[in-house]
Amino acid sequence: MKKLYVIHGWTYTVEPWTRTIQILKEYGIEIVMLHVPGLTSPSDKVWNIQQYVKWADQNIPDGAIALGHSNGGRILLNLLSRKPGKLKHVILLDAAGIYEESKKRDTARKVSKALSPLKNIKPLRKVYHKLLGASDYDRAPENMKKTLANMLDSDKTLDFANITTPVTILWGKQDTVTPPRQAEKMHERLKNSKLYYYENWTHAPYICDPEGLAKAIYEVMRNKA
Repeated sequence: MKKLYVIHGWTYTVEPWTRTIQILKEYGIEIVMLHVPGLTSPSDKVWNIQQYVKWADQNIPDGAIALGHSNGGRILLNLLSRKPGKLKHVILLDAAGIYEESKKRDTARKVSKALSPLKNIKPLRKVYHKLLGASDYDRAPENMKKTLANMLDSDKTLDFANITTPVTILWGKQDTVTPPRQAEKMHERLKNSKLYYYENWTHAPYICDPEGLAKAIYEVMRNKA
């Protein structure tokens, strides 16, 4: 059975991947889901991109095929930049890694810091979360808020020029988290890459279209494995 190593995105459970994994198993592909420290694996420390790259390097064997979704794609891109010959092929699924200035994100951080005393006053907690919105950043424990900031900042220095590994980019046209314009930029910077769009996919195709995602992954594995 062929193996595909998967680094999930910024989530605290991989349960939504169950259907996609089941279908891929029927296709003859075994999914090795890597549990990211601080997210689906316990960790109370603040992580940076270098530490995540070391973790990925230790958990994915040389010559393997790997898939990274969202933040998982960011980790794999940094691994490829530092160790170009590490992997046989990489699938980037609605991946993070393209740095864009974001006034909205920077403002949210400042507002979160200014209003943080509210969350310690029980009657005002709901007000705090309503003002900020229920984002991954706001729900995250303190160490992972700092980790997320480290991940976003790491995009500024990601060196695409070092990446020579063949890459297949799978992207949802309805993705509003990492929008299609980022796919175009990623494809331009990855010289050995192919880009495929899917009209009805959102940022999480394993939720909105597990059958379609499994088929797309299978096609890559059938041609590359």
